[in-house]
Amino acid sequence: MKVSEKLEFVFIYAIIGTIIFGRWSMSYLFEILPSLLSGATMTLQVFALVLLFSIPLGILVAFCLQVHWKPLHYMIDIYIWVMRGTPLLLQLIFIYYVLPSIGIRLDRVPAAIIAFTLNYAAYFAEIFRGGIATIPQGQYEAAKVLKFNPIDTVRYIILPQVTKIVLPSVFNEVMSLVKDTSLVYALGISDLILASRTAANRDASLIPMFLAGAIYLLMIGIVTILAKKLEKKFSYYR
Repeated sequence: MKVSEKLEFVFIYAIIGTIIFGRWSMSYLFEILPSLLSGATMTLQVFALVLLFSIPLGILVAFCLQVHWKPLHYMIDIYIWVMRGTPLLLQLIFIYYVLPSIGIRLDRVPAAIIAFTLNYAAYFAEIFRGGIATIPQGQYEAAKVLKFNPIDTVRYIILPQVTKIVLPSVFNEVMSLVKDTSLVYALGISDLILASRTAANRDASLIPMFLAGAIYLLMIGIVTILAKKLEKKFSYYR
């Protein structure tokens, strides 16, 4: 099913739900839309900041795994194991509610961004590690022959190839991140989910939840379109 068809399905579903629950009113939609858009803005801010920090951190961790030093490997393996082996919601609660007991206090939004960044960086690190492992050893040797230093080797030879390989997996995680941002409501952050739940509880209507779902689907659709364009751009040598 195409993205446009999915969007049409959601909007039709929202209209049917509105009729069923007897709250079809354009004035009502315009009344709740500003609060939902405000929540969506916060959701997008968290999404953008987490993506900005987690991908570079994941790449750095992946390349650190290429260093032949076992203590570093053990520390990274434990970090990835903990981040991937425990629920993201539990990590959010730990950073915001537990760390203050040892003197580390963070506001809601920074706590959420740190928790999301650490969690998603672990997943991105595994994705990029797999991509790096597919690069033949001969390319490293060729770079040495051409007198490339390690930084230039990574920048001009390894990373472009790895990016092409891991792009689909990275965008799968990005789509998961769009949906996982809904967990920030557990910290009391006024995101899209919290705004829609507040309106739904106040008005005894499910329409705000339908609209929130449509907004999430729209964001996923935009990410899908960007993913296809980037995959097409990196489809050289195929």
